[in-house]
Amino acid sequence: MSGAACPAPAGRRNGAAPIGPITPDTPIGRTSFTGNTVLRRVGPRIGVRTVRDLLFYLPRRYDDLRALSTARELNRIPEGEPASARLQVHGLRVEQTFRRRVQRTTAYLGDDTGEVEATWFGRRFVERRLHDGDWIVVSGKIRRRGFTTSFDNPEFQPDDGSALLHAGRIVPVYRLTAGLTAATLRRAIRQALDAVGREYADYLGADVLAAAGESVGIAAALENANYPETFPARDAALRRLGFDELLALEVGMVVRDRQRRVAVGEAVAVSAEQISRGIVAVETALTEQLRARTGTDVAAQLTGDQAAAVEAIAADLGRPRPMMRLLQGDVGSGKTAVAALALAFVADAGRQGALLAPTDLLARQHAAALRRLVEPLGHSVTLLTGSLPAAEKRAALELLAAPSADRGLMGLSSGRIVVGTHALVQEAVRFADLALAVVDEQHRFGVAQREALGAKGVAPHMLLMTATPIPRTLGQILLADLDVSDLRSLPAGRQRILSDVRDSRGLDGSADPKRDAYRGILQQVGAGHRAFVVVPLVEEDEESAARSADEVAAALPGQLAEAAHRVGVAGTTPRVGVVHGQMKAAERDRRMDLFRRGEIDVMVGTTVLEVGVDVPEATVMLILDADRFGLAQLHQLRGRVGRGEAQSYCILVSDSTDATARARLDALVSHTDGFELAELDLELRQEGELLGLHQSGLPTLRIASLRDPEDRRRALRAREIAETLVDEGGALRPGNERLAAELRQGWLARVGAGEVLAETGEALTEDGEVIAEAGDRNTAGRGVERG
Repeated sequence: MSGAACPAPAGRRNGAAPIGPITPDTPIGRTSFTGNTVLRRVGPRIGVRTVRDLLFYLPRRYDDLRALSTARELNRIPEGEPASARLQVHGLRVEQTFRRRVQRTTAYLGDDTGEVEATWFGRRFVERRLHDGDWIVVSGKIRRRGFTTSFDNPEFQPDDGSALLHAGRIVPVYRLTAGLTAATLRRAIRQALDAVGREYADYLGADVLAAAGESVGIAAALENANYPETFPARDAALRRLGFDELLALEVGMVVRDRQRRVAVGEAVAVSAEQISRGIVAVETALTEQLRARTGTDVAAQLTGDQAAAVEAIAADLGRPRPMMRLLQGDVGSGKTAVAALALAFVADAGRQGALLAPTDLLARQHAAALRRLVEPLGHSVTLLTGSLPAAEKRAALELLAAPSADRGLMGLSSGRIVVGTHALVQEAVRFADLALAVVDEQHRFGVAQREALGAKGVAPHMLLMTATPIPRTLGQILLADLDVSDLRSLPAGRQRILSDVRDSRGLDGSADPKRDAYRGILQQVGAGHRAFVVVPLVEEDEESAARSADEVAAALPGQLAEAAHRVGVAGTTPRVGVVHGQMKAAERDRRMDLFRRGEIDVMVGTTVLEVGVDVPEATVMLILDADRFGLAQLHQLRGRVGRGEAQSYCILVSDSTDATARARLDALVSHTDGFELAELDLELRQEGELLGLHQSGLPTLRIASLRDPEDRRRALRAREIAETLVDEGGALRPGNERLAAELRQGWLARVGAGEVLAETGEALTEDGEVIAEAGDRNTAGRGVERG
């Protein structure tokens, strides 16, 4: 799999000498590559630790700098455009600037047609590498300083016959990190290609490549994806690598599906009488909640979709083959009621069921909701999260691990239903008899985390839940190994949320007093309701014009007071709170509890509000800079209101003129059905992750894009091929050992294992707290010819 071992490339040695020959698995620090010590230190930030990581660290775009201009031609190139030239050094000047004494180096360059300049700031190595009379190839953006044409911080290299890396060619542009320069990274990748890439053994057989319609070998794909001679060669290389990703994705799904099919668990028999009794109990509990909330004498009934899902789950539980079912439906479509019945069926049999939630806040909310639904059926609910006091956590762990007879001594049906966060999958957690695992907001968990929960039992049944449907065309690719239940109808008590798009002038009514958003919030709060205000950032960012939670929370009381003065409303200014992901979970929960109890009237927050906030009194969702959110997030945020009897509103504020962003907002206004929005999102093919991909729980692809209809077709073909590569027991057939190794420890390991990359660029604790900014995703810049 690793290819032939090669000696270290010749050249300047930097850092520790290699131990033995270089292979794809050799750590960067053990090579003599340019910048090996720097890469050993900062490479992990961008996912680069080994030579293989370098080979597959693909450019984010490509600059076409093949044409070498003369000095005279450079004078005619528009400012800001990139250009290349072969020029001679005629002189150097080094001086300190007044700005923090940053060194400025100016090179005077020319040929027989004229002269130009090149200027670098803070690059102290430049004057050591340039000498009068040297001929260099230089590339960079053109700047005008008076009548002088200048390269601004250009790349350069000697014109000595060596391979061009930074100029005079299609130049790869990679994502960088602090302390790593573009020149260093390009040289290191070039050396990795020379040392190992040319001999990288292909892990796909000729028959697989022929079936896929691929003619490019992996070694050629690596060369042309990093240093293409032509754009068609680059595109062919990326197509090959993109297909490999799709095949890894599909092989992983086929393997997991077939392993589940041969797994033998223990059936949980569910009788028709149990189903009927459970539905009656749940409907009675929901009716009591609806009456308490609305004051009306309306009886709650499960929708036809909910009843059908319950029947399907009961049938799945009654089979020895473990259930793997996805329950998808809009926010408020009644997924929790269906999950409550599934957990009750398992508890009726004296066995255990667990519900995994992504945050402490959502876990506590689910525990409270489940108690109201299952306690009338004789079952209690145990909570296990990372924020529990040590004594409570220890008691919960003992209860879950206790045999059924011992649990009976602790209380009726104790320890049979548990709700928790990532704490449930920790090694210390032991279940006596886990029969059902329910995963809520399943896209927030990787396959490995879901399977870790499943490993707590003997082939337990799995029920996955998602609040935003996956488009039908994507479902053929992403859900081929799942049974799916759709909840399309909304239960009683839910009503249409009125949505509207406004520009910033709509906030204070300066354009139209009737569209004064602050006035609307005042009116709703005055009527005893509450409001959300959502922003894209936690803190102010000098490089972004977007509003932040801290900024808005500080300004909002004054803005609401001004609105009250404008419309002549007497009374107390609404109380404003703020929550975001950088808060400790306990403090965030405390503030949300104040909001629920009505001690905070307006809650400002980031997308931490997207999941698990159930406040029936909330009637206004005001989203600032709405164009900066994806359609999935906007749809989820809107679902936080409209949970009571009062009319609710979603106000989308955006000054964007981008056509795709405006289409996204208009789609949200005109559609409330999540299934319709999923299909529209696929048609819009916006930048960023598709709504369906965001919710799928499958890994983010680095090269292939399921936004692309061609890649979707290739994914279906990859599925057909994967079906032939995997035997009935879920193992790769003989002859695919190299592919197995690449999936196990190569560049395809993450995709094949179903590991999920953070969508938000944030690293989170088990309780959803932001602990670090994640590194940039490595995405190839497909179709980009000039930067």
